[in-house]
Amino acid sequence: MKKAMFDELMSSAHEALEHARGERELRTTVVPPPPPPLSATEVRHMRLALNASQAVFARFLNVSTRLVQAWEADRRTPDGAAARLLEVGRRHPRAVFGGLVGGR
Repeated sequence: MKKAMFDELMSSAHEALEHARGERELRTTVVPPPPPPLSATEVRHMRLALNASQAVFARFLNVSTRLVQAWEADRRTPDGAAARLLEVGRRHPRAVFGGLVGGR
């Protein structure tokens, strides 16, 4: 093992020991829980509420029209970044769907 890597591992071990003894405060990061799953009906309702076609809705989310069709047919469920974006769009439609919300 290279000396630099060994030194880094030993430093980390010492920090962990100090933390266990209450001698060191470590930075903690609280990450948000994953977005709640959206059903096919919820995705379709969101899109229809915006009066958007599947293609336009997909464009705003930067996904394919086929993916939106799969969500609405209950063959797939939004996940990852798309699920988070839909969650934000549900709470703040103008932030995600801009020109589709309100008057045009």
